[in-house]
Amino acid sequence: MSFDRSIKIAPSILSADFANFGAEIRAIEAQGADWVHVDVMDGHFVPNLTFGPPAVKAFRPHVKTVMDVHLMIAPVDAYIDAYADAGADILTAHVEAGPHPHRTLQAIRGAGMKAGIALNPGTPAQAVAHLLDLADVVCVMTVNPGFGGQSFIDMTAKIAELRAMIGDSPVHIQIDGGVDPVTAPKVVAAGADVLVAGSAVFRGGSVDKPGVYGGNIAAIRAAATAA
Repeated sequence: MSFDRSIKIAPSILSADFANFGAEIRAIEAQGADWVHVDVMDGHFVPNLTFGPPAVKAFRPHVKTVMDVHLMIAPVDAYIDAYADAGADILTAHVEAGPHPHRTLQAIRGAGMKAGIALNPGTPAQAVAHLLDLADVVCVMTVNPGFGGQSFIDMTAKIAELRAMIGDSPVHIQIDGGVDPVTAPKVVAAGADVLVAGSAVFRGGSVDKPGVYGGNIAAIRAAATAA
């Protein structure tokens, strides 16, 4: 993965048809997705259960872009190698998930993946100030993690603070939660460049109507790039 700060749309397959993941992944990529976002939840760190390493490994052959795996689990470190073996390109852990996030980021990079660090809405930007030299992505949650389809929480001040902290370093600012054509310009204007969108991409479409996905992705991108 080479670094560039162009706007990237990363559809979350948490909003896809669970009975048809391979076709759904191929459809969103064909319709303009830049990354494929996989939300991993453990029912402990967040109140929901989703995908484990075997599911991620099953997704891997269908993903031709970037498989962006977001771990909403605690603890994290014991599972890093499993997600590396499953084929994750980017592995993101929450700063709140354990006492040693620096070690976690080192281990993610050591396993051959790009490393992300995520912040819940109530966690200040300063929490990752001393981790940025080990991070490839900072994920700002704009909903409380655990479920798709939630309303956007305005974190533009936090995003702007992170943008100033990162400066010219090759670190993406990713936004996860409530992203749509209305909220995308706000977060991009504050400094974000990777937009995770679930229901806003998949709403109204299907593998039989993939053009709807393309229209939804294009609408988010157009709004974001106009910011």
